[in-house]
Amino acid sequence: MSVGQSDPPAAEITAAEMLAALDARRQIAPLTETYSGFDLDVAYVVAAAARQLRVARGERPIGRKIGFTNRTIWEEYGVYAPIWGDMYDSTVGTLDNDGSGTIDLAPFVEPCIEPEIAFGLARAPEADMDETALLDCIDWVAPGFEIAQSLFPGWRFAAADTVAAFGMHGAYRVGPKRSMKMGGTVDWLAALSGFDIALDCNGAIVDRGRGANVLGGPLSALRHLVGLLAGNPQSPPLAAGEIVTTGTLTRAFPVTDGECWRTVTSGLPLDGIVLRMRGA
Repeated sequence: MSVGQSDPPAAEITAAEMLAALDARRQIAPLTETYSGFDLDVAYVVAAAARQLRVARGERPIGRKIGFTNRTIWEEYGVYAPIWGDMYDSTVGTLDNDGSGTIDLAPFVEPCIEPEIAFGLARAPEADMDETALLDCIDWVAPGFEIAQSLFPGWRFAAADTVAAFGMHGAYRVGPKRSMKMGGTVDWLAALSGFDIALDCNGAIVDRGRGANVLGGPLSALRHLVGLLAGNPQSPPLAAGEIVTTGTLTRAFPVTDGECWRTVTSGLPLDGIVLRMRGA
């Protein structure tokens, strides 16, 4: 056992402490630095307990977010495999029909923005499905922005910390949805792995990304999540009607009051989206 560390308390206790920090916008030391043996298995048990607490207070789980699918940023954060977290009716919203919206930053700690691709599930995927079969489980695809946040100062953490901290999920805004029935299966398979995206802040491009950045493409990220859930008995499998967000296509960037963020996508039949920042 490392100096200054103790065994982790019961998952319910840790989950309640994490939820209290979230509600108070209070940052804490990484759990992996506080507790000996706090690994991914322990973290997912804590995450399951946190989900129960959030449901008990009236929040409704409506989907999952996959984090750290973008292999180009693994070195930046010292996290080398994807994780996932729950999303709720209290954290997910939709942009206007023109693909624009405004978000209040006041509830978040060290918020960052991430452009992503989201899927709406028509039916539950199974662990043995390939990507062609997964397409048949998807009702719609949409661009979106996640506001990620860090309960750990300076975005310093290990993978297990991010799982216990709600997958670093703050909020998600879904852009205009496009039915997956548009175009053939082969077109969607190629487009979802081969498209390009530009991320713009206040009229200047700050980064570019590709669909292939997220584990080879958003469909690959979804397939990875299905496999993770199959090996996690504490968590329910994906169900029809859920939203799945597949990870940032570019680097994540800090956001502040007054900024206007946009995406421009090419090679994928989705419109660009706009999100304006308000508050701090």
